[in-house]
Amino acid sequence: MEEEKSPFLERKPSGKEEKSPLGKPSGKEEKIEKKEKGEKDTGIDYSFVKIMTGSDLSSRKLPLMSIKSVNPGPVVWLTACIHGDEVGGMVIIQEIFKKIKNSLLKGSIYAFPLLNPIGFEAGLRNIVFSKEDLNRSFPGNKDGSLAERIADKIFSNIKDTHPSVVLDLHNEWRLSFPHILLDPSSLKNKAAYKKSKKYAQKIGLLIVGEDIELMKKEEEQRSLSYSLIDHNIPALTLELGEDRVVNEENVSLGVSSIWNLLAYLGMVEPITKQPQYAISKKLRKRVLKYSQEPLSSTSGIIRFLVSPGDFVTKGQPFAKIYNAFGRLEETLTAKNDGIVLGSYSSYLVSFPGVPIMSFGVLK
Repeated sequence: MEEEKSPFLERKPSGKEEKSPLGKPSGKEEKIEKKEKGEKDTGIDYSFVKIMTGSDLSSRKLPLMSIKSVNPGPVVWLTACIHGDEVGGMVIIQEIFKKIKNSLLKGSIYAFPLLNPIGFEAGLRNIVFSKEDLNRSFPGNKDGSLAERIADKIFSNIKDTHPSVVLDLHNEWRLSFPHILLDPSSLKNKAAYKKSKKYAQKIGLLIVGEDIELMKKEEEQRSLSYSLIDHNIPALTLELGEDRVVNEENVSLGVSSIWNLLAYLGMVEPITKQPQYAISKKLRKRVLKYSQEPLSSTSGIIRFLVSPGDFVTKGQPFAKIYNAFGRLEETLTAKNDGIVLGSYSSYLVSFPGVPIMSFGVLK
């Protein structure tokens, strides 16, 4: 039976398709919302989108959340945990929905808080069964690999709602500074890029343009945000601090940043008190250039001289590498003025030709 175009359909073992609660509730297994006695209806719908059937005939599903105002308006999507060990974004989405409840003034918000449940349960970045990176599998292929089939489900669900903007929430290394990644302006769809840039400037985080040379690689062009822009849908990647743990400061920052964009779109009332963020407002409007240089040229233990969020000037030492006897092998210096985004070497070991830190470089 041919798949229908509705983004919220789930194939049952019998082959019959039924709409989830975001359409007309089927009253069956997609409906997972359970209200306690006396609990106030928040207007939030909870459902699932099936992605595969296991060998025991159990279904593997993506949890789906949505809230709609009675007033028409923008359609915003939030996605998280596309990498199974990047868990902070899931909590940010949960907190956004708790906060918004009956306060949505217009439009709709949809969310996939857990895009990679298979990797999440194992605490691993990729899809465990196939060892594929889900964020290098878009826009997907319904007849392709496991990751491509899941990506196709995700992409078609999002695309069919005609979103105004999609925010894909990520986490990076243990030592990293929250920022926005903006796909390069060399993309063929200039209109979607311009809207993405405008929305990034309203969020209030540091904006870093992806490396154009890096994005020329085919696998890099298969990220969710790149594929969305390529299909004329504004999209941004939010890198919100460390992975593998829930950092409450980064959760608070992520919630307020997303709320800033929702307020700009007229969907919610603005918040007056913002969490502390180290970068000046002037720099938050600029699009910095992403850089991994200089690379290490030797092996050893790294001793960092700067921290994520620090401003470095050209020629400033940012790390030293020592051998097993404690002898200095190399001092790495900044190639340009910029902001330290994070450390690639969470366990402090360097190897020749390997990035040590990433920077947002002032052009």
